[in-house]
Amino acid sequence: MTTRSPTALARVAELPTLPADDFTRELWHRVTAGAQLITYYARPGDEANELVLTAALLGPDGLQLLRGAAHRDHPLFAITRNLPAFHVFEREIHEQHGIGFKRHPWLKPVRFEGKNLGRMNDYAFFHIEGKEVHEVNVGPIHAGVIEPGAFRFSCHGEVVYHLEIHNGYQHRGVERLLLERPLAHLPALVERIAGDSSIAYAWAHASAIEALAGVTVDPTVELNRAVGLELERIAMHLVGLSGLTTDIGFLQGSSTYGRIRTAAINASMRVCGSRFGRDWLRPGGVRAPITPALVDDLQKVLTQLSREIGECNALSCESKTVQHRFKTTGVVTREQAAGIGLVGMHARACGIDMDMRCLLPGAAFSARPVRSVVEPTGDCWARFVLRIREIDESVRWLQELLASNTDLTRTRVPIGPLAPDSLALAVVEGWRGPIVHAIETDAAGRLRHYKVQDPSLQNWFGLALAVRNNEISDFPICNKSFDLSYAGTDL
Repeated sequence: MTTRSPTALARVAELPTLPADDFTRELWHRVTAGAQLITYYARPGDEANELVLTAALLGPDGLQLLRGAAHRDHPLFAITRNLPAFHVFEREIHEQHGIGFKRHPWLKPVRFEGKNLGRMNDYAFFHIEGKEVHEVNVGPIHAGVIEPGAFRFSCHGEVVYHLEIHNGYQHRGVERLLLERPLAHLPALVERIAGDSSIAYAWAHASAIEALAGVTVDPTVELNRAVGLELERIAMHLVGLSGLTTDIGFLQGSSTYGRIRTAAINASMRVCGSRFGRDWLRPGGVRAPITPALVDDLQKVLTQLSREIGECNALSCESKTVQHRFKTTGVVTREQAAGIGLVGMHARACGIDMDMRCLLPGAAFSARPVRSVVEPTGDCWARFVLRIREIDESVRWLQELLASNTDLTRTRVPIGPLAPDSLALAVVEGWRGPIVHAIETDAAGRLRHYKVQDPSLQNWFGLALAVRNNEISDFPICNKSFDLSYAGTDL
């Protein structure tokens, strides 16, 4: 099944379910033929030890859905052996369902040992043998407000040979909780899964629910949502720029980017009622429209914000200190990024033009296209400059929309019962990358399975590669240049 929309909907009975070997063979064939892997996950089947496999890919014609059937007692073929981008998906399926993968080169949990969090300390970190090799362990408890995660460095002197990252210390059981709560309560929960991406998460959830309910929202509702999404992108990129310049002691950037970010989130508060965009976007529409008065307010804010950001960008990018610390530090090559399946801004910083706002634009970005921003060098400098350029592009997009006198006063339409025995998958390009929500219903139209995927899941290994052959003192800026989500990973 294929669709050009950022949301795919299918009746389960109409999706061919392939035997496990045929499924993995077909999945491998499609990806080697050029399709982009979006997600790959499993859920329990109807019988004991049965598993239902689901994969979504982006091909030349749009989203493709693929289904397979497996049994826990019969290991699957490990596609990772030939296509490393599959490693995190196969490891997650192994972690959650206990099924093996034949000849998998790195088959251990992504986050935690099965369902037993008490075995976190038994995680088998990779060791490098050598008389002069030493290990440095950082975390899982960190200073400040950083969430828990373990970083194990294998070093020779100050040079990092290998970094292994282990998450899951704050596993919250989010996907299970989404099945236990009433449908009307889910939006408030969804937008708090990863609080720095509330709009993107809420939009993906709403799109999946709307598809299952057979609801098509007015295009101006999608434009409302896109305004919130781009304000979120601007604010979070400003946080990243402030953090990066803080980590190298460039105080002009640290203080100024942080100050400007306040103007951006205050604009979100006036539009959405929350500085983080919460409680505004709901299935069927938005709770309050963007009125002409808010349009005038946003135009003034964006004009001032653009001027101040431009001045700070000039100071930062022309600084020899900033250039010296960021250029050639934490390099991930284009080949490495493609091989391990980096997505979102981290892929674009390696020269890979992959932005779901362009590839699966939907109503909002079809009516008013956004330009994808790509940087070629794959280092901390590329990830720094890409944030700057994406802010500029988001400001341009918002200013052109607001100046067009488009009516943005549509709000919501009612959501009825959900279609039975159906699968809806929605993709939204958040500021880190594509956020995926997949919802499956049972014969009564109740939620049977809910899959949430943050782009951080696919990008942690990119951080591990970025640190290799750098001094361990470079880790803070490499880490901040990726700025991945613990909460989005520790579901």
